[in-house]
Amino acid sequence: MKTKLLHTPEGVRDIYGAEYARKLYVENQIRRQFGLYGYEDIQTPTFEFFDVFSREVGTTPSRELYKFFDSEGNTLVLRPDFTPSMARCAAKYFREDDAPLRFCYQGNTFTNVSSLQGKLKEVTEMGTELINDSSVEADGEIIALVAEALLAAGLREFQISIGQVAYFKGMCAQAGLDEETELELRDFISGKNIFGADDLLVSKGVDKLHRQMLIGITDLFGPAVVLQQAEEQADNQCSKDAIIRLKKLYAVLCDYGVDPYISFDLGMLSRYNYYTGVIFKAYAYGIGDVIVKGGRYDSLLGRFGKSAPAVGSVIEIDHLMSALTRQKVSIPVNEILAVTYTKDTYQEALEKARNLRRDGKKAVLLPEGELR
Repeated sequence: MKTKLLHTPEGVRDIYGAEYARKLYVENQIRRQFGLYGYEDIQTPTFEFFDVFSREVGTTPSRELYKFFDSEGNTLVLRPDFTPSMARCAAKYFREDDAPLRFCYQGNTFTNVSSLQGKLKEVTEMGTELINDSSVEADGEIIALVAEALLAAGLREFQISIGQVAYFKGMCAQAGLDEETELELRDFISGKNIFGADDLLVSKGVDKLHRQMLIGITDLFGPAVVLQQAEEQADNQCSKDAIIRLKKLYAVLCDYGVDPYISFDLGMLSRYNYYTGVIFKAYAYGIGDVIVKGGRYDSLLGRFGKSAPAVGSVIEIDHLMSALTRQKVSIPVNEILAVTYTKDTYQEALEKARNLRRDGKKAVLLPEGELR
């Protein structure tokens, strides 16, 4: 029994020593970058009422939530995703504010999935939310900040892929798809599963022309020139407007100077249904997991009583640490200096240790002979 208590449950782990020191360094670099853009720290609870993450909100499926009850019988969940919590918080405390609000956060999220094949169920995330600003400049700020935060953390080889939910929805409306079919198709398109997508559309009686149009979305990825091709394939105003906005967004990102890290993917969609416009994911050389995700969610705050546009991002810190390791990025960790003493030299050693600490250096006092 005692041996069993030494182990953690599947999907969680202990982090300590030099590994944790490197993680804290990376988090501090990212937090500093957030602050330079004027984002203010905010903290939301680790658990919330179940309805904050309900199906109607469009977040994590109920079966993937860690659920429990309080003493009054309310169903509570460990947060699987920061964005609904941030929307709830903003609607509660800033309901009447209409000036742009900039928040940043850091904490852990929890996903109760048994098929993660060794992946963590508890991960650390850091993110930003820009609320009350519907402009393309706000989209650009969030994405540029992501690029600069990754660079500040030491990452060099990464790519931010940008999509547009409205482009896909416009094409679905053009083909006459109902909401249920659109949601089913979303998974196939996002996974580049053209055979599954075609079978679904055939079963729904969609004609060949519209099937080819919808499946063709999976080929619309690459540098900015792909936007022109996407615009030519769209025969509805919703999709055309989405591309026009992406072109404006790219111009903003060029102004920021982060365009070398930008590409586009019109077939990229999110499992979170609350996204309404631009969405994006960042990938890094040497790791298959997404290190950043985010997008615009102009309808989400309305579910909590505040009608306001918003856009945000989240950096998956654990995935970022793996990418930094794979790319052999050196992360500075302050050495701990040992100051030894005997019974007769304790005061002298103590003064030396205090001077080192005043200079910002780590120092530990050790009895002579105890040096490890």
